[in-house]
Amino acid sequence: MVRRALAALATLLVAGCAGLADSGTRSTVGSDGTGPITLAIGRDTTAYLRPLLDRWNQAHPDEPVSLLELPEAADEQRAQMVANLQAHNDVYDVLALDVMWTAEFADAGWIAPLDRSLFPLDKLLKGVADTAIYRDRLWAAPYTSNAGLLYYRSDILKKERLNPPKTWAELREQATRLSAKYHIGGYAGQFLPYEGLTVNFAEAVQSAGGSILSPDARTVTMDLGSARAALDFLVGGVKEGWIPREALTYKEEESRLAFQEGRLLFARNWPHAYGPAAHSKLAGKFSVTRLPGLNGPGSSSLGGYNLAISAFSKRQKSALDFIRYFTGLDNERLVLTEGSFPPVWAELYDDPELIKRFPYLPALKEAIVSARPRPVTADYNQISLLISSAVSGALTLDKPVDDTVADLKQGLGEVIQFGG
Repeated sequence: MVRRALAALATLLVAGCAGLADSGTRSTVGSDGTGPITLAIGRDTTAYLRPLLDRWNQAHPDEPVSLLELPEAADEQRAQMVANLQAHNDVYDVLALDVMWTAEFADAGWIAPLDRSLFPLDKLLKGVADTAIYRDRLWAAPYTSNAGLLYYRSDILKKERLNPPKTWAELREQATRLSAKYHIGGYAGQFLPYEGLTVNFAEAVQSAGGSILSPDARTVTMDLGSARAALDFLVGGVKEGWIPREALTYKEEESRLAFQEGRLLFARNWPHAYGPAAHSKLAGKFSVTRLPGLNGPGSSSLGGYNLAISAFSKRQKSALDFIRYFTGLDNERLVLTEGSFPPVWAELYDDPELIKRFPYLPALKEAIVSARPRPVTADYNQISLLISSAVSGALTLDKPVDDTVADLKQGLGEVIQFGG
């Protein structure tokens, strides 16, 4: 597995040399290129978008934006974008990038740098703007933020006179006892081997007081104690049954549906799952809080999307104008009210009217501000593949926890050393 990761990493390094060479000298988006543009974004985020895009199109009939829906899974979105950009195809104008892809796409020369003075970065939530900056240049505009939350059946906990769990021990006890009593699954996250599993494991490590890599991704900082505690928490849940085996096939949508349909007592998911649940048979029967941790409230991975301009777009002026409009305060409010996605403007989290409508906003703001960004590296995809594959082997009980953690640390070290 490590050899395959290293080989893929070598290909990326060679292919990315040209992009890295000019990433510090390329000029920002200019004033040329107007006309119809496309927005490429994962289809799990698009249900609310069309009315918002219609507002732009009505005001800019000569520069309409078309929605280009990519696959739901983040890994598949990235693969489709990469294939298009490697071919220097101009079919994409604006790219909705997972915050972890910004460095990779900038390093490869696939996106155009932006003039940071055009964006109100100081008005955004703490840490959000950093996800769009690579080598001291702005490469995208923050569009949505994200932090994992614990969804729980408030009706059942209220009936049992219990508070939502703040620690793993409390989660384990409640999930074990109440799932048997009410005949539903105990807890699930995103446990299929893909980027979502990497995020769930990273959150568990952080919530045990540890980390995996240094912020610049040049050093393996994962200590065996916190990593073992994190993996024991997840693997123990599978062995003991309070994490259903079915959860090992879950991505975001599967875990959302399982909770929304009443098949789970607890679920880890992103805030976008709140809106659909609030309009389902579960309305009034659930709530959200911060993720639990080893000894108290845990820490989420910082997520979200940044909007970038393809370096091969022929309509970069229109793309830039659209991004400035679409990340503005008025539209960010609609991102929350119409899509249930976390906006990036800090003031929206303190708006009394919005808090009344979205009572989870204070908890979400706390979760985002306390979240940790994943390592900023052009080679993040290879690191994520290595982590998710290793953790999946432990969750399916194919490999002991101790061996998994030791081999993962060694593998990460080899990848980093090779990339250095």
